[in-house]
Amino acid sequence: MRALIVGLGIQGHKRRRVAGEECIGTVDPVHEDADFRTLEEVPLNRFDAALVCTPDEPKFGLLKYLLAHGKHVLVEKPLWFSDENQIDELAGLAAASGSVCYTAYNHRFEPHFVRMRDLITSGTLGEIYRCRMFYGNGTARLVRESAWRDTGAGVLPDLGSHLLDTARFWFGDIADDFSIISADRFENRAPDHVVIASGSAGPRIELEMTLLSWRNHFTCDIFAELGTAHIESLCKWGPSRFVHRRRVLPSGRPPEEAATLVQDDPTWEAEYAHFKKLCAGGGGSNLENDRWLYRSLGRLAVEIDGAA
Repeated sequence: MRALIVGLGIQGHKRRRVAGEECIGTVDPVHEDADFRTLEEVPLNRFDAALVCTPDEPKFGLLKYLLAHGKHVLVEKPLWFSDENQIDELAGLAAASGSVCYTAYNHRFEPHFVRMRDLITSGTLGEIYRCRMFYGNGTARLVRESAWRDTGAGVLPDLGSHLLDTARFWFGDIADDFSIISADRFENRAPDHVVIASGSAGPRIELEMTLLSWRNHFTCDIFAELGTAHIESLCKWGPSRFVHRRRVLPSGRPPEEAATLVQDDPTWEAEYAHFKKLCAGGGGSNLENDRWLYRSLGRLAVEIDGAA
């Protein structure tokens, strides 16, 4: 596959490294190392797919151009547009051209996230009562110094999109009934620490996200009828640990199965391989997931604005 990198920021450099020799060029309006300044400058016969790693504002126009010309697209999350109808328009273009429009949520390829999904779907835990996730990084200062990142709902679409997508990856079509528990602006103009929770009868889900965790960290705790399951950290911040404890009745110390990974982040390569497989199969857009996330995050952003 001949891949074009659009946007040479942090994510663009990662995608270019993973694409390796399949990368035929890069596009960026200001980065001095880019091969082209605009997408329209690139001859259409030079590439089969584009990896779009730009800020939110230009994404829709770029995706519309690429899909209209029959190019497969991997775009960095989230699809944070001004109108939900724009997602429908992209879905229509992808279907008409037979192109893949894939929004990248690379945490789905985190080994312990896959292990958690498999454990949940196996039924081993029985009824799931509650899931609690925390996702924190220490980028508050970097975000504040960015002209486009310290705006709007802040950390909510940034890290909240990952957490909501993970909940859907594990539990399927969950209810869109999350509400804001707290939204704070400790150091930034936009919210830099947010907690949301679902109101449904099961599983109850609580998600906490922050830009104020000076050591990047992720944790998950699932409490269920027949045991508990836990994740501590991601491979990129390692070591990453997974623990499954089986409940003992009437009571007692539960037997524990644990696995610890110390390795480089495997998700970028795994996700790129998945994208290539979708392209080879001639379909596989995941825009329905983006539509759900757009509605949920948009409603929560309005709730934050109303409480400001």
